[in-house]
Amino acid sequence: MKILNFGSLNIDYTYSVDHILVGGETLSASDRNVYAGGKGLNQSLALARSGAEVWHAGAIGENDGHILLEILETNPINLEYLRILPGVPSGHTFIQVDKDGQNCILVYGGSNHLITYEQIDETLSNFDQGDYLLLQNEINEIPYLMQEAHSKGMKIVLNPSPFDEKIEKMPLQYVDFFLVNEIEAAQLAEGESDEELLDQLVKKFPDSHVIMTVGSGGSYYAHKTIREYHDIFDIQVVDTTAAGDTFTGYFLSSYLEGKNPKDCLRIASAASALAVSKAGAGPSIPTLQEVGKFLSKVNL
Repeated sequence: MKILNFGSLNIDYTYSVDHILVGGETLSASDRNVYAGGKGLNQSLALARSGAEVWHAGAIGENDGHILLEILETNPINLEYLRILPGVPSGHTFIQVDKDGQNCILVYGGSNHLITYEQIDETLSNFDQGDYLLLQNEINEIPYLMQEAHSKGMKIVLNPSPFDEKIEKMPLQYVDFFLVNEIEAAQLAEGESDEELLDQLVKKFPDSHVIMTVGSGGSYYAHKTIREYHDIFDIQVVDTTAAGDTFTGYFLSSYLEGKNPKDCLRIASAASALAVSKAGAGPSIPTLQEVGKFLSKVNL
């Protein structure tokens, strides 16, 4: 069983601000940093640092992608399906992080939106029934990816973020695992409470596993009649940028190791808590040893 993450890679330009800007406002930033990020890259880092074996497929620009390639190469991630494209910019983001650690993100697709059928076909030819395909909504040709992976009998894991009209055009009935926050969940189904929203997602996708994070409200797991919940860990928030991606990578890795859903939520929640305690996206994602040390000191 192998994990293929066909996902985005972005250069993150991160600005520290007093508060998130509103329309028409001009504000001075107190600091600026450049990090390797992108939901795909972050999730591959989380998988690799949790001990999972992961292959990352995607595309970066030849001229500016060195920062992305460097962090990928210094982690145990297989890169034989990563393409380096001449003459195009890598994907990049502009991120505002306020004094409370909350953020807003503007994404430019760049090389992430130059995935071809040929690259998809060549990559998927190296994976088989029972292998896992992890996707986010930051690259192009996702419906084709899902259709081809499903036809091969691969398990599809989808983090539908950022949520937009393209999600509705995807064959969501093929998704085996949904990893969503409460906003994305509410865009997929209707519910007055977290529990009702979870139930509606299970009703809409009866064969899927649903993992839903609700910020300070903790996280939920649902599959058919099974329901699990885990609270958050109380920790000083510095930057929430990679929190969800860290949770995704650690939950999937733990689940594929055979851990029960309750333990998967606990481990993923701990990893996410450690991630928000540090600045940046990729650099903030903890190792399995750091997560284990943290969990040994808490009672939650």
